[in-house]
Amino acid sequence: MFFKEFNQKKACKDSELESGTMVHDTMDNKKIYNKEALIDYLAQGCKPATQWRIGTEHEKFPFYVDGNLPVPYGGKNGIHVLLEGMQSMLGWEPVMDAGNIIGLVEPTGSGAISLEPGGQFELSGAPLATIHQTYREVQAHLAQIHEIATPLGIRFLGIGASPEWTLDGIPSMPKSRYKIMKAYMPRVGHHGLDMMYRTATIQVNLDFSSEKDMRRKMQISMKLQPVATALFASSPFTEGKPNGLLSWRSEIWRYTDNNRTGILPFVFSPKFGFDDYVEWALDIPMYFVLRDGHYYDTTDITFRQFMNGALKDRIPDSQPIISDWINHLSTLFPEVRLKRFLEMRGSDGGPGICALPAYWVGLLYDDEALTEAETLVKDWTYPEVKEMRDHVPAFALKTPFRNITLLELARETLKISRKGLEKRHHLNQKGHDETLFLESLEETIMCGKTTAEKMLSEYHNIWNASIEPIFLKYAC
Repeated sequence: MFFKEFNQKKACKDSELESGTMVHDTMDNKKIYNKEALIDYLAQGCKPATQWRIGTEHEKFPFYVDGNLPVPYGGKNGIHVLLEGMQSMLGWEPVMDAGNIIGLVEPTGSGAISLEPGGQFELSGAPLATIHQTYREVQAHLAQIHEIATPLGIRFLGIGASPEWTLDGIPSMPKSRYKIMKAYMPRVGHHGLDMMYRTATIQVNLDFSSEKDMRRKMQISMKLQPVATALFASSPFTEGKPNGLLSWRSEIWRYTDNNRTGILPFVFSPKFGFDDYVEWALDIPMYFVLRDGHYYDTTDITFRQFMNGALKDRIPDSQPIISDWINHLSTLFPEVRLKRFLEMRGSDGGPGICALPAYWVGLLYDDEALTEAETLVKDWTYPEVKEMRDHVPAFALKTPFRNITLLELARETLKISRKGLEKRHHLNQKGHDETLFLESLEETIMCGKTTAEKMLSEYHNIWNASIEPIFLKYAC
């Protein structure tokens, strides 16, 4: 989701995983003296299509089977015990913060486990060539965490937002940067703490070959994020009752911090490029600067001010370094985030872990599919997409767009995605291509009901207005 934790003990080999995410706050000490270095950092993500990979992230809420309660960090059956068990099983390197284990990193840097502020347990997957590999990675991860968690009385809930717990009832994880965030969020939006503690997502991170290719993919995916939000809507409950929305998670992001979230209008420009994103990022307030293991609160300073010496008397080694820029980029939350790859950020967590990468890979990794998707969205304007984004939390696939709804758009984009995956022709051992991972989305289109709408139907007709059955049916 956000707040990827970077290992303070390691310099990044490449600073970020290809088509993955950074998983711990990094220390790359190369000095930054001008804006060109920031642009060059992004441009270094360009790679030939033969090297494109798929990096999938998914979050889930740990809960105690006895009472469906959130899991705290401490205690004999707490999250730290879960992480220690995973470390022992996998042999991955621990990520420590003030003496607390707060994540794990695969030794070669190809994957990681991290914690979100409310204990959401996240796998940041390895950069993989096919979605079949992603499926095997996901299944292996779920089997591993179940082996460790079951004796602790812990299971995991895979939906877009906590359906029952109050904000005050969710324990905090002991991460230094989260203390800064917890204090800052209420100053910039009234749902920032909900975002931190009560939401979960699935993301996929994809590559580009050039600035032009980045532009095309960024524009297409930015315009289509509301469609993805609609397809994956799975957060219709808050504190045990229907909240009147289908994607409460998506609504929360509208009121988190409008300086760094949402649909970015400058991306719609036909000349959009790395420089434009850098210019935007430079004027966003920072969250922190990391020096010698200490997090300095810099929420009153933009990165541009930092480069102009604003922190000269406040932190040691005040000349910005590459890791400062990397960490800053990780705290920007638009619907599509640009790093050395593109992050698709619009979807609720839920049962479609492999459906999300399948959807976007089919649209963006085949030339003909990319062109067809580009033609579909070519004349969509920023005001239209913004309006779509504003309405999708409540209406999902019923959201209007021009003379149709997102249901029709979703159907059309799934057809394009299917053709793109068919052309990739990556087969599993049974001879099935990657289109099999679109089947759950195609079923959603056929019945016209999102996961959220199915949940609401069960709540009213089967669950007797109780939220408790969701912890069993939607456990992952």
